[in-house]
Amino acid sequence: MNPYTWLLPVQASSYAAKIDMGIWIIHAAMILIFVLWSIFFAYLLFAYRQRKGHKAERVHISHTASLAPDAAVLIFELILVAVYAIPTWNDIKMSTPSEDESTLVEIVGEQFNWSVRYAGVDGKFGKTDGKFIDFSNPFGIDPADEAGKDDVFAVNDMHFPVNKPVLARLTSKDVIHSFFIPSFRIKQDATPGLVIPVWFTPTLEGDYEVTCAQLCGVGHAIMRADVKVESQAEFEKWLASRAPKKAEAAGEDW
Repeated sequence: MNPYTWLLPVQASSYAAKIDMGIWIIHAAMILIFVLWSIFFAYLLFAYRQRKGHKAERVHISHTASLAPDAAVLIFELILVAVYAIPTWNDIKMSTPSEDESTLVEIVGEQFNWSVRYAGVDGKFGKTDGKFIDFSNPFGIDPADEAGKDDVFAVNDMHFPVNKPVLARLTSKDVIHSFFIPSFRIKQDATPGLVIPVWFTPTLEGDYEVTCAQLCGVGHAIMRADVKVESQAEFEKWLASRAPKKAEAAGEDW
């Protein structure tokens, strides 16, 4: 399935319809305001034009009448903020889902890749330390920590179960990146030194992509990752296939 269309991308998360509604409302309002003002200006140009027997005049109107259009726009914007903006912002940025009911992941941006880590069968993330970071261990998982021996990580390859909240811890190793999944309508800066929670619920199985929406260097244009939304069973099957082989052998260390 191609997630992109001539209009907006397909709606593949629980937030998508709410974000799209705001986009359409704003565009419709701006078009309506433009049309009404254009009609009003055209009327003034015609009604008060200079013509034989009449000269162009400046018409004085009351302050109340002159402020009426601005007041109407202000009232509309306040209603939009109260009815749409605040509830949507609360849902996307304030209402954190329960960890017990979510797929927990850690996502790290770096020039120019996205790395993702999933807790293993024990459901716990292993401790990390920068001194352990290398090509085979991009998160710097402490090899002495038992909780981290079954952690699963991938680079530029993310899998999420459908209709289940995803709770991600987002950060960056080097510069500011921006984690953006267009079909999910999710965009959040990944900032060095900060761990920022991001959550969303995929609602449509298929293949999507993560892009970086913040200019981050010469390789910015190629900083992307594949996202696959699948059934819970398929997700667990993929997770098992990525499990560290050394962690499967009892008593064997990394």
